[in-house]
Amino acid sequence: MKRAAALAAALLLLAAAPPLRAAVDLDRLWDYARPAQTEARLRAALATAAGDDALVLRAQIARSLGLQQRYDEALRELDALQPLLAAAGPAPRVHALLERGRVLRSAGQPAAAEPWFHRAFDLAEPARLEFLAADALHMLALVQPDAERQIAWNRRVVAYAQNAADPRARRWEAAALNNIGVALNEAGRPAEALPVLRQAQAAYERAGNAGNVLIARWMVAHTLRLLGRLDDALAALRALEADWAAAGGASPYVFEELAEVHAARGDADRAAYYRALAQKER
Repeated sequence: MKRAAALAAALLLLAAAPPLRAAVDLDRLWDYARPAQTEARLRAALATAAGDDALVLRAQIARSLGLQQRYDEALRELDALQPLLAAAGPAPRVHALLERGRVLRSAGQPAAAEPWFHRAFDLAEPARLEFLAADALHMLALVQPDAERQIAWNRRVVAYAQNAADPRARRWEAAALNNIGVALNEAGRPAEALPVLRQAQAAYERAGNAGNVLIARWMVAHTLRLLGRLDDALAALRALEADWAAAGGASPYVFEELAEVHAARGDADRAAYYRALAQKER
């Protein structure tokens, strides 16, 4: 389950990029896997930014600090930003609310984070900032304390995304479907998770991001193994192994899952082989 959670987190980070487009090219500045480098780029961009763009950049700097686990610094940045938001448009204010909630959640305070996401949605929705409104809904799903509430909130994300006019907001459908599938698997309900994860894969395929599609396919293969459909899981994982190699890389998660499948089929040698490959890729 830890592997599934890690891949689900990777899909969320990919779904979250880019943040709201402003005059500054946030798409170019953000690399969620390298928050320290992102912080440096954001600070360089801030040096020449003004108005709402500067406020959005400062909220994103707080986000980069949170991803580096520098939570106190992130909150201080948001506190310093707060007095400037009274004269700002809705986008910087929504960003500030979202990032305060994200920092609190990352710091292990999901209950304290939840009201900030509610406030972010309540401000973004009437302003028709659909991408940010969907982001707030997905964060609300993440801070729920049990699977049933996580699933219910993620279904809200799916419905909101499907009805959004902004194509970037519609991207949240795939991430929310994936999260529903993960929650169902973690609740021991893989038979329910499988069709949802297939829907998530189809949504990622429509969006056209090859990396997301590979991870979504892993989620399906993982669930097939949980269901005991070892032949189907093995076929899916072999195809994934080949496609990852064709893309010039390799995934330790695919190797670990192949090890699990071979172990379940009683092939200890192949299981050991893939565990060694997974360790090498770590």
